[in-house]
Amino acid sequence: MDALMAFVGAFVGDLGATVGAGNVLLGERLGLYRALAQGPADARTLAAATGTDPRYVEEWLRGQAAGGYVEHDAVTGTFSMTPEKAFALTDPAGPVFLPGAFELALGALKALPEIEHAFRTGAGYGWHQHDQDVFTGCERFFRPGYLMHLLSEWIPALDGVGAKLERGARVADLGCGHGASTVLMAEAFPASTFVGSDYHAGSIEAARTRAEEAGVADRVRFDVAGAQALADHDLDLVTTFDCLHDMGDPLGAAQHVRRSLAADGTWMIVEPAAGDTVADNLNPVGRVFYGFSTFLCVPNAVSQPGGYALGAQAGGAAIRQVVTDAGFTRFRRVAETPFNHVYEARP
Repeated sequence: MDALMAFVGAFVGDLGATVGAGNVLLGERLGLYRALAQGPADARTLAAATGTDPRYVEEWLRGQAAGGYVEHDAVTGTFSMTPEKAFALTDPAGPVFLPGAFELALGALKALPEIEHAFRTGAGYGWHQHDQDVFTGCERFFRPGYLMHLLSEWIPALDGVGAKLERGARVADLGCGHGASTVLMAEAFPASTFVGSDYHAGSIEAARTRAEEAGVADRVRFDVAGAQALADHDLDLVTTFDCLHDMGDPLGAAQHVRRSLAADGTWMIVEPAAGDTVADNLNPVGRVFYGFSTFLCVPNAVSQPGGYALGAQAGGAAIRQVVTDAGFTRFRRVAETPFNHVYEARP
Protein backbone atom coordinates (compact mmCIF):
# COMPACT_ATOMS: atom_id res chain seq x y z
CA MET A 1 0.00 0.00 0.00
CA ASP A 2 2.85 2.42 0.76
CA ALA A 3 4.36 1.78 -2.67
CA LEU A 4 0.98 2.26 -4.33
CA MET A 5 0.33 5.55 -2.55
CA ALA A 6 3.82 6.78 -3.38
CA PHE A 7 3.06 6.14 -7.05
CA VAL A 8 -0.33 7.86 -6.74
CA GLY A 9 1.46 10.83 -5.20
CA ALA A 10 3.79 11.03 -8.18
CA PHE A 11 0.79 10.77 -10.49
CA VAL A 12 -0.91 13.68 -8.74
CA GLY A 13 2.20 15.79 -9.31
CA ASP A 14 2.20 14.89 -12.99
CA LEU A 15 -1.51 15.63 -13.36
CA GLY A 16 -1.09 19.02 -11.72
CA ALA A 17 1.84 19.80 -14.00
CA THR A 18 -0.13 18.74 -17.08
CA VAL A 19 -3.07 21.06 -16.45
CA GLY A 20 -0.68 23.64 -15.05
CA ALA A 21 0.97 23.98 -18.47
CA GLY A 22 -2.11 25.71 -19.84
CA ASN A 23 -2.22 28.01 -16.84
CA VAL A 24 1.40 29.02 -17.39
CA LEU A 25 0.58 30.01 -20.97
CA LEU A 26 -2.44 31.97 -19.77
CA GLY A 27 -0.22 33.81 -17.32
CA GLU A 28 2.22 34.68 -20.07
CA ARG A 29 -0.26 35.55 -22.83
CA LEU A 30 -2.54 37.63 -20.60
CA GLY A 31 0.34 39.52 -19.02
CA LEU A 32 -0.48 38.23 -15.55
CA TYR A 33 3.11 37.32 -14.70
CA ARG A 34 4.46 40.64 -15.96
CA ALA A 35 1.92 42.61 -13.95
CA LEU A 36 2.44 40.56 -10.80
CA ALA A 37 6.20 41.00 -11.10
CA GLN A 38 5.66 44.72 -10.46
CA GLY A 39 4.65 44.02 -6.86
CA PRO A 40 2.20 42.15 -4.59
CA ALA A 41 -1.43 42.22 -5.69
CA ASP A 42 -4.77 40.59 -5.00
CA ALA A 43 -7.02 39.21 -7.71
CA ARG A 44 -8.96 42.43 -8.26
CA THR A 45 -5.84 44.57 -8.52
CA LEU A 46 -4.16 42.15 -10.92
CA ALA A 47 -7.30 41.83 -13.03
CA ALA A 48 -7.60 45.61 -13.29
CA ALA A 49 -3.97 45.88 -14.38
CA THR A 50 -4.37 43.25 -17.12
CA GLY A 51 -7.92 43.85 -18.32
CA THR A 52 -9.08 40.42 -17.17
CA ASP A 53 -11.89 39.08 -15.01
CA PRO A 54 -11.21 39.01 -11.23
CA ARG A 55 -12.87 35.66 -10.58
CA TYR A 56 -10.81 33.90 -13.22
CA VAL A 57 -7.67 35.63 -11.98
CA GLU A 58 -8.41 34.59 -8.41
CA GLU A 59 -8.59 30.92 -9.37
CA TRP A 60 -5.47 31.24 -11.49
CA LEU A 61 -3.52 32.86 -8.65
CA ARG A 62 -4.52 30.15 -6.19
CA GLY A 63 -3.39 27.42 -8.58
CA GLN A 64 -0.12 29.21 -9.29
CA ALA A 65 0.56 29.48 -5.57
CA ALA A 66 -0.24 25.80 -5.06
CA GLY A 67 2.24 24.95 -7.79
CA GLY A 68 4.96 27.17 -6.38
CA TYR A 69 5.02 29.58 -9.30
CA VAL A 70 3.89 32.56 -7.19
CA GLU A 71 3.96 33.35 -3.48
CA HIS A 72 0.86 33.80 -1.27
CA ASP A 73 0.62 35.99 1.82
CA ALA A 74 -2.22 34.62 3.94
CA VAL A 75 -2.27 37.69 6.17
CA THR A 76 -2.75 40.29 3.43
CA GLY A 77 -4.45 38.01 0.91
CA THR A 78 -2.01 39.10 -1.77
CA PHE A 79 0.19 37.22 -4.20
CA SER A 80 3.69 38.04 -5.45
CA MET A 81 6.66 36.73 -7.44
CA THR A 82 10.26 36.29 -6.42
CA PRO A 83 12.83 38.02 -8.66
CA GLU A 84 14.07 34.64 -9.87
CA LYS A 85 10.62 33.45 -10.94
CA ALA A 86 9.85 36.78 -12.56
CA PHE A 87 13.14 36.53 -14.48
CA ALA A 88 12.22 33.08 -15.82
CA LEU A 89 8.56 33.79 -16.63
CA THR A 90 8.32 37.34 -17.95
CA ASP A 91 11.02 38.04 -20.55
CA PRO A 92 10.64 36.22 -23.90
CA ALA A 93 13.90 37.75 -25.11
CA GLY A 94 15.87 36.76 -22.02
CA PRO A 95 18.36 33.93 -21.53
CA VAL A 96 15.89 31.94 -19.40
CA PHE A 97 12.25 31.82 -20.51
CA LEU A 98 10.12 28.88 -19.45
CA PRO A 99 6.64 29.37 -20.99
CA GLY A 100 7.93 28.54 -24.47
CA ALA A 101 8.55 24.95 -23.38
CA PHE A 102 4.91 24.58 -22.38
CA GLU A 103 3.79 26.10 -25.68
CA LEU A 104 5.85 23.47 -27.51
CA ALA A 105 4.49 20.67 -25.33
CA LEU A 106 0.83 21.63 -25.64
CA GLY A 107 1.24 22.16 -29.38
CA ALA A 108 2.73 18.69 -29.75
CA LEU A 109 -0.07 17.10 -27.73
CA LYS A 110 -2.66 18.41 -30.19
CA ALA A 111 -1.43 15.66 -32.53
CA LEU A 112 -2.46 12.90 -30.09
CA PRO A 113 -4.94 11.22 -32.52
CA GLU A 114 -2.37 11.21 -35.32
CA ILE A 115 0.41 9.87 -33.09
CA GLU A 116 -1.92 7.16 -31.80
CA HIS A 117 -2.53 6.19 -35.43
CA ALA A 118 1.24 6.18 -36.06
CA PHE A 119 1.74 3.79 -33.11
CA ARG A 120 -0.81 1.38 -34.58
CA THR A 121 0.44 1.51 -38.17
CA GLY A 122 4.13 2.46 -38.01
CA ALA A 123 3.42 5.49 -40.20
CA GLY A 124 5.29 8.75 -39.80
CA TYR A 125 4.01 12.21 -38.96
CA GLY A 126 6.01 15.11 -40.38
CA TRP A 127 7.14 18.19 -38.54
CA HIS A 128 5.21 20.35 -41.02
CA GLN A 129 1.95 18.60 -40.08
CA HIS A 130 1.97 19.80 -36.49
CA ASP A 131 0.08 22.70 -34.94
CA GLN A 132 1.55 26.20 -35.30
CA ASP A 133 2.31 26.26 -31.56
CA VAL A 134 4.96 23.60 -32.17
CA PHE A 135 6.93 25.93 -34.43
CA THR A 136 6.66 29.04 -32.27
CA GLY A 137 7.09 27.04 -29.06
CA CYS A 138 10.20 25.34 -30.40
CA GLU A 139 11.81 28.70 -31.11
CA ARG A 140 10.86 30.06 -27.70
CA PHE A 141 12.03 26.88 -25.96
CA PHE A 142 15.48 26.70 -27.55
CA ARG A 143 16.33 30.36 -28.24
CA PRO A 144 17.07 31.26 -24.58
CA GLY A 145 19.69 28.50 -24.42
CA TYR A 146 21.29 29.70 -27.63
CA LEU A 147 21.19 33.27 -26.34
CA MET A 148 22.96 32.25 -23.15
CA HIS A 149 25.56 29.84 -24.54
CA LEU A 150 26.07 30.06 -28.32
CA LEU A 151 28.27 33.14 -28.56
CA SER A 152 29.88 33.02 -25.13
CA GLU A 153 30.69 29.30 -24.85
CA TRP A 154 29.90 27.11 -27.84
CA ILE A 155 31.56 28.97 -30.70
CA PRO A 156 34.67 29.82 -28.61
CA ALA A 157 35.02 26.09 -27.84
CA LEU A 158 35.42 25.28 -31.55
CA ASP A 159 38.97 25.15 -32.89
CA GLY A 160 39.68 28.43 -34.68
CA VAL A 161 36.08 29.09 -35.68
CA GLY A 162 35.61 32.29 -33.71
CA ALA A 163 38.56 33.94 -35.46
CA LYS A 164 37.24 32.87 -38.88
CA LEU A 165 33.84 34.36 -38.11
CA GLU A 166 35.46 37.61 -37.00
CA ARG A 167 37.47 37.83 -40.23
CA GLY A 168 34.58 36.80 -42.47
CA ALA A 169 33.34 33.24 -42.92
CA ARG A 170 30.73 31.43 -44.97
CA VAL A 171 28.22 29.67 -42.74
CA ALA A 172 25.24 27.36 -43.32
CA ASP A 173 22.69 26.69 -40.56
CA LEU A 174 20.74 23.55 -41.46
CA GLY A 175 17.30 22.91 -39.99
CA CYS A 176 17.20 26.51 -38.84
CA GLY A 177 13.47 26.72 -38.05
CA HIS A 178 12.58 30.35 -37.34
CA GLY A 179 16.23 31.31 -37.68
CA ALA A 180 16.97 32.13 -34.04
CA SER A 181 20.45 30.63 -34.17
CA THR A 182 21.21 32.04 -37.63
CA VAL A 183 20.24 35.59 -36.70
CA LEU A 184 22.15 35.47 -33.41
CA MET A 185 25.34 34.51 -35.25
CA ALA A 186 24.78 37.09 -37.98
CA GLU A 187 24.32 39.86 -35.42
CA ALA A 188 27.54 38.87 -33.66
CA PHE A 189 29.72 38.47 -36.76
CA PRO A 190 29.03 41.26 -39.28
CA ALA A 191 31.91 40.26 -41.56
CA SER A 192 30.43 36.80 -42.19
CA THR A 193 27.61 35.63 -44.45
CA PHE A 194 24.98 33.06 -43.56
CA VAL A 195 22.46 30.78 -45.23
CA GLY A 196 19.77 29.13 -43.16
CA SER A 197 17.62 26.32 -44.49
CA ASP A 198 14.62 24.30 -43.36
CA TYR A 199 12.19 22.13 -45.26
CA HIS A 200 9.21 23.80 -43.53
CA ALA A 201 8.18 26.80 -45.65
CA GLY A 202 6.27 28.52 -42.85
CA SER A 203 9.34 28.51 -40.62
CA ILE A 204 11.49 30.01 -43.38
CA GLU A 205 8.98 32.82 -43.85
CA ALA A 206 9.25 33.57 -40.13
CA ALA A 207 13.06 33.39 -40.31
CA ARG A 208 13.17 35.95 -43.11
CA THR A 209 11.03 38.27 -41.01
CA ARG A 210 13.38 37.80 -38.03
CA ALA A 211 16.37 38.69 -40.20
CA GLU A 212 14.69 41.84 -41.50
CA GLU A 213 13.76 42.91 -37.98
CA ALA A 214 17.33 42.35 -36.79
CA GLY A 215 18.81 44.31 -39.68
CA VAL A 216 20.91 41.42 -41.01
CA ALA A 217 18.92 40.44 -44.10
CA ASP A 218 21.68 41.74 -46.37
CA ARG A 219 24.02 39.01 -45.07
CA VAL A 220 21.55 36.20 -44.37
CA ARG A 221 19.70 34.10 -46.92
CA PHE A 222 16.98 31.65 -45.95
CA ASP A 223 16.03 28.76 -48.25
CA VAL A 224 13.21 26.25 -48.13
CA ALA A 225 15.31 23.10 -48.41
CA GLY A 226 16.10 19.87 -46.62
CA ALA A 227 19.54 19.21 -45.16
CA GLN A 228 20.65 17.28 -48.23
CA ALA A 229 19.64 20.05 -50.65
CA LEU A 230 22.21 22.59 -49.48
CA ALA A 231 23.79 24.03 -52.64
CA ASP A 232 26.63 26.02 -51.06
CA HIS A 233 30.19 24.68 -51.01
CA ASP A 234 33.56 25.55 -49.44
CA LEU A 235 31.80 26.50 -46.24
CA ASP A 236 33.82 27.44 -43.19
CA LEU A 237 31.12 26.39 -40.75
CA VAL A 238 27.98 24.28 -40.90
CA THR A 239 25.67 24.16 -37.89
CA THR A 240 22.78 21.91 -36.91
CA PHE A 241 20.89 22.92 -33.80
CA ASP A 242 18.72 20.25 -32.15
CA CYS A 243 17.70 18.74 -35.48
CA LEU A 244 20.10 16.00 -36.63
CA HIS A 245 18.22 13.39 -34.59
CA ASP A 246 14.93 14.46 -36.27
CA MET A 247 16.12 13.51 -39.74
CA GLY A 248 15.10 10.32 -41.50
CA ASP A 249 18.55 10.09 -43.08
CA PRO A 250 21.07 11.73 -40.74
CA LEU A 251 23.89 9.80 -42.43
CA GLY A 252 22.98 11.24 -45.82
CA ALA A 253 22.81 14.70 -44.26
CA ALA A 254 26.22 14.20 -42.63
CA GLN A 255 27.74 13.08 -45.93
CA HIS A 256 26.33 16.17 -47.63
CA VAL A 257 27.75 18.40 -44.89
CA ARG A 258 31.14 16.73 -45.41
CA ARG A 259 31.02 17.51 -49.15
CA SER A 260 29.89 21.10 -48.53
CA LEU A 261 32.66 22.03 -46.10
CA ALA A 262 35.97 23.60 -47.01
CA ALA A 263 39.03 21.44 -46.35
CA ASP A 264 39.52 23.11 -42.96
CA GLY A 265 35.81 23.62 -42.26
CA THR A 266 33.92 22.70 -39.10
CA TRP A 267 30.53 21.17 -38.40
CA MET A 268 29.01 22.20 -35.06
CA ILE A 269 26.37 19.70 -33.94
CA VAL A 270 24.09 20.76 -31.09
CA GLU A 271 21.93 17.93 -29.78
CA PRO A 272 19.76 17.29 -26.73
CA ALA A 273 21.79 16.27 -23.69
CA ALA A 274 21.81 12.47 -23.49
CA GLY A 275 23.86 9.54 -22.35
CA ASP A 276 24.59 6.50 -24.45
CA THR A 277 22.35 4.03 -22.61
CA VAL A 278 18.73 4.01 -21.52
CA ALA A 279 19.88 3.87 -17.90
CA ASP A 280 21.91 7.05 -18.44
CA ASN A 281 18.75 8.90 -19.48
CA LEU A 282 16.35 7.82 -16.75
CA ASN A 283 16.25 11.27 -15.18
CA PRO A 284 14.01 14.37 -15.42
CA VAL A 285 15.75 15.78 -18.50
CA GLY A 286 15.66 12.42 -20.22
CA ARG A 287 11.97 12.13 -19.42
CA VAL A 288 11.28 15.51 -21.05
CA PHE A 289 13.18 14.61 -24.20
CA TYR A 290 11.79 11.09 -24.50
CA GLY A 291 8.32 12.61 -24.22
CA PHE A 292 8.96 15.19 -26.93
CA SER A 293 10.68 12.57 -29.06
CA THR A 294 7.65 10.29 -28.98
CA PHE A 295 5.42 13.01 -30.38
CA LEU A 296 7.83 14.97 -32.57
CA CYS A 297 11.25 13.53 -33.35
CA VAL A 298 10.64 9.85 -34.07
CA PRO A 299 7.41 10.43 -36.08
CA ASN A 300 9.15 13.06 -38.19
CA ALA A 301 12.14 10.79 -38.88
CA VAL A 302 9.85 7.90 -39.79
CA SER A 303 7.97 10.18 -42.20
CA GLN A 304 11.16 10.75 -44.23
CA PRO A 305 13.22 8.41 -46.41
CA GLY A 306 16.37 6.98 -44.90
CA GLY A 307 15.42 4.37 -42.35
CA TYR A 308 16.80 6.16 -39.28
CA ALA A 309 14.91 7.24 -36.20
CA LEU A 310 17.62 8.27 -33.76
CA GLY A 311 15.27 10.00 -31.33
CA ALA A 312 16.07 12.92 -29.06
CA GLN A 313 18.09 10.78 -26.62
CA ALA A 314 20.43 9.18 -29.15
CA GLY A 315 23.56 10.02 -27.13
CA GLY A 316 27.09 10.91 -28.14
CA ALA A 317 28.11 7.44 -29.34
CA ALA A 318 25.26 7.31 -31.86
CA ILE A 319 26.07 10.81 -33.13
CA ARG A 320 29.76 9.88 -33.40
CA GLN A 321 28.83 6.80 -35.44
CA VAL A 322 26.84 8.86 -37.93
CA VAL A 323 29.61 11.43 -38.22
CA THR A 324 32.47 8.96 -38.70
CA ASP A 325 30.44 6.85 -41.14
CA ALA A 326 30.04 10.03 -43.19
CA GLY A 327 33.82 10.39 -43.51
CA PHE A 328 34.72 12.85 -40.77
CA THR A 329 38.00 12.01 -39.08
CA ARG A 330 37.76 14.19 -35.97
CA PHE A 331 34.88 14.31 -33.51
CA ARG A 332 34.71 15.61 -29.96
CA ARG A 333 32.27 17.02 -27.45
CA VAL A 334 33.26 20.61 -26.79
CA ALA A 335 30.52 21.93 -24.48
CA GLU A 336 27.44 20.95 -22.55
CA THR A 337 24.50 22.43 -20.65
CA PRO A 338 21.72 20.70 -18.73
CA PHE A 339 19.75 20.54 -21.99
CA ASN A 340 22.35 20.31 -24.77
CA HIS A 341 25.57 18.63 -25.79
CA VAL A 342 27.71 20.37 -28.40
CA TYR A 343 29.99 18.42 -30.75
CA GLU A 344 32.68 19.47 -33.20
CA ALA A 345 33.27 17.43 -36.38
CA ARG A 346 36.17 18.07 -38.75
CA PRO A 347 37.04 16.47 -42.13
